[in-house]
Amino acid sequence: MMRVAPLFAFCILAASPVAAAVADSAANGFTVKISVIVHAGPDEVYKKLVHNIGDWWSSEHTFSGDAHNLTIDDKPMGCWCEKLKSGGAKHMEVVLAAQGKALVLTGGMGPLQAMAVAGAMSIDFTPDKEGTKLDLTYTVGGYLPAGLNTLAAPVDAVLSQQLARFKNFVELGRPEPPTQ
Repeated sequence: MMRVAPLFAFCILAASPVAAAVADSAANGFTVKISVIVHAGPDEVYKKLVHNIGDWWSSEHTFSGDAHNLTIDDKPMGCWCEKLKSGGAKHMEVVLAAQGKALVLTGGMGPLQAMAVAGAMSIDFTPDKEGTKLDLTYTVGGYLPAGLNTLAAPVDAVLSQQLARFKNFVELGRPEPPTQ
């Protein structure tokens, strides 16, 4: 059975190292912008984001229940896909892959796949004095009877959680935050 509801459940992020915001939101769409500084160089950050997604993405936000079923093929028309027991899921399609610089994908993530929406996600990797500034922008437009603005905050929360996990993975070797 696919686990769809948890994909966009609200997340509580206390003292998150991630700067996130719903940049705009309306009935016909929304834009989420998230920035994080990762203490590693742009090439390393890019490679770990793409090639180690199963090590840092939360299994709670997958259809299969196991993030290690996720892969990103970083080339034009490459797939951000997930293996399922019977078949698979295409979460997004890669339209630009420039190692250490940018990754651009299109599509609706999770439950957005079954809605009348189009989405574009750009991830920029910029050298920073502390490592790499990673900027993620996800814009979704389309139709939902209740209004797409109702999904902006949950999408922001899920993506913010994933980038916090990614930062921990790169810097600490594990996605969970350090224990206090």
